[in-house]
Amino acid sequence: MARDLRITLIAQGNDDSGMLEIRLQSRGYQVVRLESPSLVMGYVYADPPDIFIIDLSGPDREMHGVVGDLRGDSYFSTIPVIGLVNDRMVEDFDWQNYPIDDFVSVPVKYPELFSRIQLSVSRILRVFDNNPLTKLPGNTSIQRAIEKAIGRPMAVCYIDINNFKPYNDAYGFSKGDVVLRMLGRIMSNAVKESGGGFAGHVGGDDFVFIVPRDQAETVCRTIIENFDRIVLDLFEGDELANGYFRAKNRRGEEENMPLLGIAISVVPTDNPAINHFGKVSEVAAEMKMLAKKSGKSDYVVDRRLR
Repeated sequence: MARDLRITLIAQGNDDSGMLEIRLQSRGYQVVRLESPSLVMGYVYADPPDIFIIDLSGPDREMHGVVGDLRGDSYFSTIPVIGLVNDRMVEDFDWQNYPIDDFVSVPVKYPELFSRIQLSVSRILRVFDNNPLTKLPGNTSIQRAIEKAIGRPMAVCYIDINNFKPYNDAYGFSKGDVVLRMLGRIMSNAVKESGGGFAGHVGGDDFVFIVPRDQAETVCRTIIENFDRIVLDLFEGDELANGYFRAKNRRGEEENMPLLGIAISVVPTDNPAINHFGKVSEVAAEMKMLAKKSGKSDYVVDRRLR
């Protein structure tokens, strides 16, 4: 595994956790140690790791609660979680309510821990299709989530970034990746704040979220408001004043491109005409074309009764 694997260690501040952090760093891993369970979710949203290691061996029940929080959030559901447990816990551990991926007994045998880290990450790469950039579930998970929503009072919402390719070409892939990660976090946070749902990344600048139908427009407005505010930091003064940036079009000619915005197509899934995954994609494509016509961030809901 790459030596730059990023690990979030969630453990109380003591000599054992300090030594664990040092030993992980000695293997070339990038380690962030969080000592307060209440701060975990807010912190890791900004920069999700490749793996979590959580000390469950102590009496602090908040540590156990972190496992449920991580597993209940689609943004983190595919990231491996290794629990540190003591031997007397193993036989009676509540694996169903605390669904960790693997465990290591304390005191930690470091060769075993290092091997389990490698195996956990390799296994998750084989099993899940999460996007490596945003860590959000990918196409297989998205299709399953959409099929589950069909016939229920839900809404499948596709997001596309306006003028993303010209921006990527003009400013470089690293800045383009910043935009994609930013949108992934904005979308995931909005879905979470609405009461929960599904958030996924199709690939490139295409994202999907699924929420109850009566929450869909509120979530769309929240995403647009936050994206339009934060995206201003990506441009310089003249570009902001003019409302455009210079980039090449599809013919290779330079022209003025409007600043980045997003188009969201909203497809209610309790419409009898929406009876399979392909139909959702078809209607979403129609709505996306309408949303892009305004030239700025916008969303369009399919309100047709068929």
